[in-house]
Amino acid sequence: MKNCHCGNPIEFEKCCEPYIKGMLNPPTAEDLMRARYSAYVTGDIDFIESTHSLDQRDGVDVEETRKWSQESDWKGLQILGTKKGKANDNEGSVEFKATYVQNGMTNIHHEMSTFKKVDGKWYFEEGKVVPVTVVRSEAKVGRNDPCPCGSGKKYKKCCG
Repeated sequence: MKNCHCGNPIEFEKCCEPYIKGMLNPPTAEDLMRARYSAYVTGDIDFIESTHSLDQRDGVDVEETRKWSQESDWKGLQILGTKKGKANDNEGSVEFKATYVQNGMTNIHHEMSTFKKVDGKWYFEEGKVVPVTVVRSEAKVGRNDPCPCGSGKKYKKCCG
């Protein structure tokens, strides 16, 4: 048995495909998030567009999204957490990381997405990229420390 593209331990045909094909509506915001990821993997960009909130649809560049979907090698989806978004809620959020390879580079897209339910159907509302914190591997050079280039001058009078 092969897992669904979204990482659930069941086949795509029983997991996300019924949502993407319009046979069922995702019951939770997380289910919609997983189906949207699977749609990127399979190139079903019409599903991506149709699950955007109505007031956000005009901002979707369908052809650019299709191109990105097709040019990427999708490696996996990791759901980091959810807030609300259950079957009886009307709004919710899902934090996730989607890993893909594009032009030989591995990318991790870390996002907090918000969803709203309208007339019993979940829609993607907005996605905010979670910033990456860069940690120094070496100690910070002080202004009056010797310059790391080896000149013998103070950092502030050399490379600083």
